[in-house]
Amino acid sequence: MRNYFAEFLGTFLLVFFGTGTVVIAQGNVLAIGLAFGLAITVSAYAFGGISGGHFNPAVTTAMLINRRIDVTDAVGYMVAQILGAIVASAAIRTFVSALKLAPHALGQTDFPKIGAGMAFFVEALVTFLFLLVILNVTSRDHGNADFAGLTIGLTLAFLIIVALNLTGGSLNPARSIGPAIFAGGSALTHLWVYILAPEVGAILAAFCSRALGSED
Repeated sequence: MRNYFAEFLGTFLLVFFGTGTVVIAQGNVLAIGLAFGLAITVSAYAFGGISGGHFNPAVTTAMLINRRIDVTDAVGYMVAQILGAIVASAAIRTFVSALKLAPHALGQTDFPKIGAGMAFFVEALVTFLFLLVILNVTSRDHGNADFAGLTIGLTLAFLIIVALNLTGGSLNPARSIGPAIFAGGSALTHLWVYILAPEVGAILAAFCSRALGSED
């Protein structure tokens, strides 16, 4: 049960820090990318030793495919991650209300400038790259456990900076589910992209990393 609670807390911090920077601090692209990236780094070093530090259903899917986690724990992790994101978004919504900001501006992801097909491609690609780094830097064969958290955090930050003006740079179904539930509108209508595309990217990364020897 500790590992599920660790996943809940790590995902809570990721969404709370990241969307809080978007909405409360109203940060620029660099600030938002670094907020999410450093949040995942903090979560990894704080809770990764307990659960492995997934904090993302797409990460859990890739770990399941590569047999680093069993089905029961994978389901438990995903539920904990989604709940963590929802609770974090509820907290941000409370702050938004207190500051009398736009009630539906909660750091949700959406793609008003591009079509759904391109958005799907963007989210699948950046998630693929993110998972490829994660699976290789945490590999028992050729990974680097000492710097894994920092490497993963910096990778997430750079990928979000690239994708932010295209799709909002989710790379994480839980991160998108939390805000979309409260924001509604097109963020909820388009949520399928942010659930399916990262999972596709994760599945491709799992097989690609195995070809590179990550599971040897």
